[in-house]
Amino acid sequence: MNAEKLRQDFPILFQEVNDEPLIYLDNAATTQKPKQVLATLNHYYEMNNANVHRGVHTLAERATKDYEAAREKVRDFIHAKETAEVLFTRGTTTSLNWVAKSFGDAFVKAGDEIVISHMEHHSNIIPWQQLAQQKGAVLKYIRVTEDGFLDMEDAKKQITDQTAIVSIAHVSNVLGVINPIEELAALAHSHQAIMVVDGAQAVPHMPVDVQALDADFYAFSGHKMCGPTGIGVLYGKREWLEQMEPVEFGGEMIDFVHLQESTWKELPWKFEAGTPNIAGAIALGSAIDYLNEIGLENIHQHEAELVAYVLPKLQAIDGLTVYGPQAAESHTGVIAFNLDGLHPHDVATALDMEGVAVRAGHHCAQPLLNYLKVSSTARASFYLYNTIADADRLVEAILATKEFFKHGAI
Repeated sequence: MNAEKLRQDFPILFQEVNDEPLIYLDNAATTQKPKQVLATLNHYYEMNNANVHRGVHTLAERATKDYEAAREKVRDFIHAKETAEVLFTRGTTTSLNWVAKSFGDAFVKAGDEIVISHMEHHSNIIPWQQLAQQKGAVLKYIRVTEDGFLDMEDAKKQITDQTAIVSIAHVSNVLGVINPIEELAALAHSHQAIMVVDGAQAVPHMPVDVQALDADFYAFSGHKMCGPTGIGVLYGKREWLEQMEPVEFGGEMIDFVHLQESTWKELPWKFEAGTPNIAGAIALGSAIDYLNEIGLENIHQHEAELVAYVLPKLQAIDGLTVYGPQAAESHTGVIAFNLDGLHPHDVATALDMEGVAVRAGHHCAQPLLNYLKVSSTARASFYLYNTIADADRLVEAILATKEFFKHGAI
């Protein structure tokens, strides 16, 4: 793939920040949107703006057709068995909360175990904390090894016959590791537990097959894969979704409303109450078209090449610590780091003065950073439109930051 050519599809990248050309390296937080996705959003609002599943007029029929076509694109993209297993949500956070609330209410009881890991995003911690407190369940954590991998030997100890739910990130948003979801799912299922996957950092960057992984639930967000904000997906196996109650109630998800009780629509619509994010779903379908045209294998390979190039250069900087695996082949495009003696916020601010946008903070992963014995880190994260030149600018900006603070301290 030609990243330099792809950059032409992203107007936002061609601007200056602090009188420097923008180098956008905060893709783990959100990705930029290509012209094709922006055009889809505009087209919906300019030509087809109507509610779905309700009207019989032409605009409503167009909107409904495009909305459900997007659901089919998602199904094909993640290799779900049927569109009934694809629910549109506001994003990964909403998706995981739906599972914790709906599945948790139906199937988790006092004394059951919920197993997660120390590397989880807050969105994959707090819903399970709440469920454990409400149900009297036990929340357990799988350790992380010193080199940043999920400790699978510890996983075998933590997941027992009392375990009801195992919920793990497919890819860490801090350590940049790909977790062995298929192996974890087999382990969970051997104990009659279900496997929930936070796929926010995986789906945009590599091919994902939910059936091959044997995930019971899989959650991800549109805005991290060239789509709009406010749209996401929850995949769930039909056998579980049919037994679960909706989390939200109102219009659109009902079959019939009586005075004292109501019945629900069939899947997937029983979970989608109210007017959905129609434009967001349709534009997510456009983002999927865009990624499919490039090829997820090509995107994954491109990011691997960028990391193989830049990681040794970062590791060679005196006083810079990279968190997670030290071998490039074990890293995704996410690289968290710190500079000795400098707060990550100061580092990120200094890099921004050079036009380089990175993240600084706890990355919604405070338990992991506590585990690593740091309060925060800087984080650079690469995507399909980043280039070797972007990687060089990151390294140059870090060296310039070091030099600035060194002289400033004299």
